[in-house]
Amino acid sequence: MKRTAERNRDNDTNESHPKAKTRKYDEAYVALGFTVTTVGNEERPVCLLCLKILAADSLKPNKLRRHLNTLHPNQADKPLEFFQRKRAEYCQQSSNFVKATSVNQRALLASYKVAYQIARCKKPHTIGEELILPAALDMVSVMLDDASAAKLKTIPLSNDTVARRINDIANDLQDQLVENLKDKRFALQFDEATDSNKDCLFIAYVRFDMTNSLCEDLLFCKYVRDRATAEELFKMLDCFLTENGLKWENCIGVCSDGAQTMAGVRKGLRTLIKKASPNAEWTHCVLHREALASRHLSSELSEVMTDILGVVNFIKTRPLKTRVFSAICEEMGAEHEAVLFHSEARWLSRGKVFSRVFELREQIKMFLEQEQKYETAAKFSDENFLVRLAYLSDIFGKLNELNLQLQGKDKHLPQVTDKISSFTRKLAMWGRRLEEGNTDSFENLQEFVNTTDCDATSVIPCIQQHISSLMGFFKKYFPENSSQYDWVREPFNASAPTGFSSAEEDQFIDMTSDSTLRLSFPAQTLSEFWLSVERQYPLLGQRAMGILLPFATSYLCETGFSAVAALKTKYRSQLDIEQELRVAVSCFKPRFEKLCTAKRAHCSH
Repeated sequence: MKRTAERNRDNDTNESHPKAKTRKYDEAYVALGFTVTTVGNEERPVCLLCLKILAADSLKPNKLRRHLNTLHPNQADKPLEFFQRKRAEYCQQSSNFVKATSVNQRALLASYKVAYQIARCKKPHTIGEELILPAALDMVSVMLDDASAAKLKTIPLSNDTVARRINDIANDLQDQLVENLKDKRFALQFDEATDSNKDCLFIAYVRFDMTNSLCEDLLFCKYVRDRATAEELFKMLDCFLTENGLKWENCIGVCSDGAQTMAGVRKGLRTLIKKASPNAEWTHCVLHREALASRHLSSELSEVMTDILGVVNFIKTRPLKTRVFSAICEEMGAEHEAVLFHSEARWLSRGKVFSRVFELREQIKMFLEQEQKYETAAKFSDENFLVRLAYLSDIFGKLNELNLQLQGKDKHLPQVTDKISSFTRKLAMWGRRLEEGNTDSFENLQEFVNTTDCDATSVIPCIQQHISSLMGFFKKYFPENSSQYDWVREPFNASAPTGFSSAEEDQFIDMTSDSTLRLSFPAQTLSEFWLSVERQYPLLGQRAMGILLPFATSYLCETGFSAVAALKTKYRSQLDIEQELRVAVSCFKPRFEKLCTAKRAHCSH
């Protein structure tokens, strides 16, 4: 009864207040000095003289006439043609405004896209205004016309504008990363280093599954303001994850070098992460392990290396000596005209230095004799010295090849352990052939022996000892057995590991009996295949992804530090570096339309 009474009252109210009539514009109103515009869903009169928009209920001849006579008495007696001309001017002005607005929208989009390309190429922000825009104006004016080129002048590309655009893009890329990381398992690699400006940087990268593949991206790059202790680095990691709603329990693996701060069993960063995420397994970077395993030399080979580095430094640290040596190389028709500096921080340095010195040994000998360094020059006539140099250039060249195979993105443990296993088997083969007096595994050594007819038998024991030492250190630093990953690498040709539970072994049998999966396996990467397997066989897929998802190297961090060195100039502040680096290396694409919409909304507000 109560609801019926309320409905009756509502009906009475509606009947007592009928809906107001909506007035329509009439062409005759032009003679009164008015045209029409639409605001919302209703028509409103616009005065052609003062451009004032009146209320909708003013669409009455008497109200329009009163406005004309009261506010514009001098134009009240003007003929119809006068007001028609005013309406044409008003329409043209409105059209130009809409056109200018659309051009500005396109210019804003172009500004974002140019700033994105500048950041990807790690170029200074001023290049947009100083080079890109003038070059674009010249190209468009030549290929099209000056009117089209003039439109490009509306694109904002100043130094500060580009910086703001890059900052907006970096924030958008970080938002995309966080959105894709939430409630997903992930793995981390991180490293800290001090740059040439004495600033300490902490860089972290993340790998996670996205749709049907694995994705790698920059998590953050931050300055360490105080001591780079494990506690301080963990606090930086924890703050980033907490602020962005990411959970430690989803982290299943971390990778770093073997420094005490990172790898300490008691107080290292790996230990602190293990407490926060018990499922996170630590991996010692394979590249760093390879460098540690190959750095040991016997006293005889170490003496050769010391002599070579002394010669290189003598040539390279003096500009006059460098020019004289270059002239000698040119006169003798050498392919190269300079030796290379050695740097312990560069993985490939030793191999390149030895190869270049062996290649230019005749030129170096002549140069040293001209400089009256007879004692050092005599070593480049000593066959035993040159045999050792040839071997060092060969063995470190092979180590460089291994290092390059371990570098790169999307490297996982089954893949890198294959490379390490292959190299250790080659070491055994080379040692065996040396015992037989065969040196053809070492190109420079074999060529030198053949061309000089020297007797290398006295040096072969030294080489054998180094090969044996290398094998021992590789076994020490790489205790993993490559066959333990056979079931991941070739599931249809391997048996289930002994560590499987009964449920996992049941799923392994079902999976390997699935002919559809067997046919799709050759056409997919390992990560793509096991991600697809996980949907049908979750226990098996999760176990495989626990092997494939963690990083095997900290290669991305090293490339990140190199990118920071290229980005960092006196014109860029410390706060800009993370944003610049994120745009330069991110695997995501900026959402330009969303950025432009947000920018227009901010400006209108």
